Amino acid sequence: MYTSYFGLKENPFNLTPDPKYLFLSPQHREALNHLIYGITERKGFILITGGIGTGKTTISRAFLLMLDKSVDSALIFNSAVSDIELLQIINREFGIKLERGRPTKRRLISALNAFLLKNFATGRNAVLLIDEAQNLSLSVLEQIRMLSNLETDSEKLLQIALLGQPELKNLLGLPSLRQLNERITVRYDLAPLNSEQVRQYIEHRLTIGSGDNRILRFPDGICKTIHGCSEGIPRCINAICDRALLIAYTKGTLSIDKKIIRQAVNDIGRNYLKGKRRKMGFLLAILLVLAILVSAGIIFKNDVLNFL
Repeated sequence: MYTSYFGLKENPFNLTPDPKYLFLSPQHREALNHLIYGITERKGFILITGGIGTGKTTISRAFLLMLDKSVDSALIFNSAVSDIELLQIINREFGIKLERGRPTKRRLISALNAFLLKNFATGRNAVLLIDEAQNLSLSVLEQIRMLSNLETDSEKLLQIALLGQPELKNLLGLPSLRQLNERITVRYDLAPLNSEQVRQYIEHRLTIGSGDNRILRFPDGICKTIHGCSEGIPRCINAICDRALLIAYTKGTLSIDKKIIRQAVNDIGRNYLKGKRRKMGFLLAILLVLAILVSAGIIFKNDVLNFL
């Protein structure tokens, strides 16, 4: 609606994870480097964690576009699957076809192993990237651990990248997942942007969205205000900027001031920007305290279940 008004070719603040808008802050570059290192060195497992909207999915899409032709990739973005559904999706992503018959777990793994061995023999690599991995069930995570057993005497045949929210680290810390957790040697936790990076991020997206003839600017003071409201989370920055541009358009102005930013934040809702993350953090803190009390014998599991 407002793109032509501001001299933009497209909306630079869409919430969709478009790789061409990837802003490589030092922490985003480091996350990308961890992915590249883990794959090229055949480390087996890579773990990238970060809060909601910090840019994990955008990094993963950009990473897949960077892979050369010698690497086959499988992307799973719907992590609410069973263990056999996971194997079916992996095989489908790699283009592996089963002969007629019931797709049992044994047959699916056998077909995947044959594909990976053939790949390795021809000098190729294979990567499985799972987004929103914090939603994986314990049985599926155990199945993923078993996939890491597909290897030669010296090399991992399948490189597995898990991307998820901070609670994924807590999940992997469970005693039942100890074997999986110990196999993850490449890890990185993606932090939010600082105030200066928020300014650079907004400038970066405006430049891509408008091309060479950009007429729109966000003053430094406004960028600091946006940083405070968004807590440096790229998705929240996008939401605020998108709403602010719409408000400025309806007001018939080309300048963005603090009044417009405040209105944008109020329109979006502060619960969207801050409340959801604080609520999740508070819930995780409660669960951690309960787990400590149970392990210490101060309360019992039945008490916890009744509490929940």
